Amino acid sequence: MSTTTITAAGQVNAPSTHLSHPALAVIAALFCGYLAVGLPLPVIPLFVHDKLGFGNLVVGLVIGIQFLATVLTRGYAGRITDQHGGKRAALQGAAFSALGGGLYMIAALPGLSPGLSLGVVVVGRLAAGLGESQFVTGCISWSISSVGPQRAGMSMSWTGIAMFAALAIGAPIGMALYHQWGLQAAMIACVIAPMLAIVIAVGATSYISPAGRRLPFHRVITQIWREGLGLMLQGVGLSGLTAFASLYFSARGWTHAGLVMTAFGGGFIFVRVVLGHLPDRIGGLRVAFWSLVVEAIGQAMLWQAPNEWVALSGALVTGLGCALVFPALGVEALKRVLPANRGSAMGGFVAFMDIAYGIAGPGAGLVAGQFGYAAVYLLGVAGALLGAALVVASRSTSA
Repeated sequence: MSTTTITAAGQVNAPSTHLSHPALAVIAALFCGYLAVGLPLPVIPLFVHDKLGFGNLVVGLVIGIQFLATVLTRGYAGRITDQHGGKRAALQGAAFSALGGGLYMIAALPGLSPGLSLGVVVVGRLAAGLGESQFVTGCISWSISSVGPQRAGMSMSWTGIAMFAALAIGAPIGMALYHQWGLQAAMIACVIAPMLAIVIAVGATSYISPAGRRLPFHRVITQIWREGLGLMLQGVGLSGLTAFASLYFSARGWTHAGLVMTAFGGGFIFVRVVLGHLPDRIGGLRVAFWSLVVEAIGQAMLWQAPNEWVALSGALVTGLGCALVFPALGVEALKRVLPANRGSAMGGFVAFMDIAYGIAGPGAGLVAGQFGYAAVYLLGVAGALLGAALVVASRSTSA
């Protein structure tokens, strides 16, 4: 069994003997908390577009604004994680996620004007973004601390499985609740899920980063920006998938939009389970390159899909490609920082994904308005191929 030590501040330091697998309580808490991200994914675009009557650009802005709040608070989330442990950040984040779900419920109240409902949705997205920032940064760092840096890639694979399992399960459940009982029913689930995460996390063992010099957040960013930029380019395709798949399917008269994230999550989880050890074993840059190439193929299938089954297959292949980009580049990012800054490094690294969502959401909305929804996935092809080119350049520089 691993042993822990208690600091003067009452925090629990990393054990002298790490676990062979990430702490299951952390993974379970992350899954429950991230359901609050998956449940509204196909629902909010339909509510804003069909119920409130706003256009594609507004839909993209509403989806993207959550990630603005997330990216602006990643530094805070990383600092809380490094100083007080991932558990503290996760608990705070789950509370804000529940607040976001409550605000979505208010937005669906009868009698509110479309403008007021939209405003409440936006505030809810901001609260959810603040919650996601702390919750995800905390849980990822918490999981890595439980197994040690030598298994960081495997740890990030496990946390990714939890997150995208939540997307795969949450999206169709959210869609079913929305169609059957309306937005409020779907958002009740968005409140319950992070509350369950709090219940699980409260009793779990806490870890903090090893002692040492802690750099300012901007200094950490200068050390990991290459890996972060690769992650950002990978996020272009995923952003288009989450923000516009339901509208794309609706415009084509296809009826299985709720399965898009299920297909994506299925491919994603399969690769994480079967090949999640590869970044630790053969190096992150090689894994990231081929992953981005596969993502580009999946996005091209979505772009040219003649029917919904090809589109769903494209979502599946996109999931296969996206699966290992985060752990592959994350392993490389962690190599660049001192142990005491791992929480900030993870916060900064994931912030690049937030930037991708924040930019790609409105950008995809403009593209969809001018060229149709299919063109959103051509944008994803370009992002993935640029990311692969960046990885090749990084490998050349490293060599």
